[in-house]
Amino acid sequence: MRKFKEFIIEKLILLCGLASIFFVALIFLFLLKEGLAVFKTVGLFSFLGGKSWYPISEPPHLGILPLILGSLWVTLGAAIISVPIGVACAVYIAEISPGKIKEVLKAGIELLAAIPSVVLGFIGMVTLVPLVKSIFHLPTGLTALSGSIMLAFMAMPTIVSIAEDALYSVPKIYKEGALALGATHWQTIWRVILPAASKGILAAVMLGIGRVIGETMAVMMITGNAAVIPQSILVPVRTLTATIAAEMGEAVVGGEHYFALFAIGIILFVISFIINVTADLFLHKRQ
Repeated sequence: MRKFKEFIIEKLILLCGLASIFFVALIFLFLLKEGLAVFKTVGLFSFLGGKSWYPISEPPHLGILPLILGSLWVTLGAAIISVPIGVACAVYIAEISPGKIKEVLKAGIELLAAIPSVVLGFIGMVTLVPLVKSIFHLPTGLTALSGSIMLAFMAMPTIVSIAEDALYSVPKIYKEGALALGATHWQTIWRVILPAASKGILAAVMLGIGRVIGETMAVMMITGNAAVIPQSILVPVRTLTATIAAEMGEAVVGGEHYFALFAIGIILFVISFIINVTADLFLHKRQ
């Protein structure tokens, strides 16, 4: 009877895994079905490298280079801010903070992760945008920098939580051996614990970047939504996700604009796939 139950559980787990792959494949096929139609009228390189996004003009200009660069600016800015701070917070929680403080910090981080993105976007509009405007003396605070700061704030709970778990899972014998050999606490953290947990920390960073790339509402609210090629991080930008969210409701079903938005979805899918494959390669790379 016990073997039968184990057999059923194993098959259910296998079924769940196959179902997830099946649904992802269906989503990708649906995106291909709707998105590839735009390339009947627009070339691939014109679509990816075009500098103008005016989908309702006559004739429509469907170049998504400004949207790609906008997403790149925001993602890089968020990664530069969130990765070092997130990893440092994880190290403090896992190796330095006392027991009671550790529990409070972990609960606070989990609470931050539960805040809806639209709420964070609204808070950013009220507080962060005016602050950026006044500090840098800009005509508007709706810039890529504002989006990067807010997305870094949203990515940090993911990075801290997973990186802290990775640090905590390092065998205690590593730490004890380093201390026994005369290493200081900081030397043990820097030269033993962090390298041993590097795979888990990398996974945390990749998941945090994935959260940044896929975020929609917050960036749509505080980045300015200007579909122009950004010259710096202090100008308004528009991301790929914000474009889909802002324009899908207005696109005529079956029109070039409609198909172009699905093609943007394909680009996002490919970018997410590349990030996940890269993370998987690093995670399984032999040390």
